Amino acid sequence: MDVKFNNRDPVYVQVIRHFKEQIATGIFEPGQEIPSRRELANQLKINPNTAQRAYKEMEEQGLIFTEGNLPSRISKDEQVLKMVREELIVEAVNTFVHSIRSINVPVHDALDLVKDTYERENN
Repeated sequence: MDVKFNNRDPVYVQVIRHFKEQIATGIFEPGQEIPSRRELANQLKINPNTAQRAYKEMEEQGLIFTEGNLPSRISKDEQVLKMVREELIVEAVNTFVHSIRSINVPVHDALDLVKDTYERENN
């Protein structure tokens, strides 16, 4: 597992975002077992308490679940998984719109560029 941490956001928030991205792209599949908190802390070289906080938050959001003493797993709830993808898309669009507005680019010009770039990168 490879996460590039930044200095702006708390590490546990960045860990959650990483999991959301892995879920949205299908790298983590519904019901898939994930590393233990201790294993994650060792893999990412973070404090075990930080890993614990990230897992606790993800459980509260319904992204992962833990049954008894069994390993934690990715949620199988299709609504939760759909919301993760939508959340990431909305976040990306909001960032893009804010950037474009700050330099006064007309929306139709921006959309044309987005479409051209998207199609060029898919080929």
